[in-house]
Amino acid sequence: MRMEILRVVAVVFVVISWVSFGYAQNNYDRGQHIEVAYEGWELMADGTYDLYFGYHNENWVETPNIVIGSNNFFSPGPEDRGQPTFFQPRRNRFVFTVNVPADFGDQELIWTVTSPNGETRKAYGSLIQDYVVNKDLIQSETGAFGGAGGSADGDMNQRPKVTVLEGTTRFARVDEPLTLVARVEDDGYPKTRRGPTERTLQKEWERINGAPMISTVNKVNGLHMSWIVYRAGADADGAAVGFDPNQVKVWEDTRPSNNSPWSLYWVPPPVPEDGIYETKVTFNSPGTYVLMGRADDGGLYHDQFVTVEVSGEKEMSLR
Repeated sequence: MRMEILRVVAVVFVVISWVSFGYAQNNYDRGQHIEVAYEGWELMADGTYDLYFGYHNENWVETPNIVIGSNNFFSPGPEDRGQPTFFQPRRNRFVFTVNVPADFGDQELIWTVTSPNGETRKAYGSLIQDYVVNKDLIQSETGAFGGAGGSADGDMNQRPKVTVLEGTTRFARVDEPLTLVARVEDDGYPKTRRGPTERTLQKEWERINGAPMISTVNKVNGLHMSWIVYRAGADADGAAVGFDPNQVKVWEDTRPSNNSPWSLYWVPPPVPEDGIYETKVTFNSPGTYVLMGRADDGGLYHDQFVTVEVSGEKEMSLR
């Protein structure tokens, strides 16, 4: 009996070691590159086109700040097309759009990013027919339908609307919280689709060992509002900006219980009755920052931006 127990323990140890080794080999905290992505295009009412771009930061922790210039630019034409300079971890879809004229034709718009590790990646924006974007595609690609092709809720869903109430240019001092106030309006679709709420050892074991059930990410639907650092000046420290309350992640963190709509056991936060969201943001170092506020109903989203000029010096702690 004792030998049997030892055998089982040995097998469990080997399995855990193999999983841990595989995780360590295939996931990285720092030092990896950023893969830029062209998501597709949408025909606008005035005949122009919006080209959608996103990225995949291969790092789990490192969030590089790559200022506009030789390491982060568009071509041909203006190098600054509203792209981020501060890159959130992992996969970030439909991050921004670039509007091009109705006669864009068969041209290409190229986004080039060179990561701190020296690797360069390019995304090629064009009007190839296979890259047409609509609201169903956005909802499906971001996981609102649970990997399915659509839903009645998705057909009825319209984008939420976020309005910044205190102005889109603000001033702050280092270590002094600044309050951001925004109103979010939504149509109530898609209806909240929650993930699993009970976490047991048996269910976790089945999840780890079971075959994948979907071919894309699975997102929990529910209206929420998040602020992130979108840009930081060359001398600013985007990684040291703090938000209170802790913001729901806008990047696809699928690890359980990680404050992400793509995470198992995530529950949408309560929606304020008046639709007003207040968030305190604190900056650890001076500089110019652009913050993005995203209202997300689980399927569609709307973004607004606030530029903050931060002055003062960080207080030195005494030892």
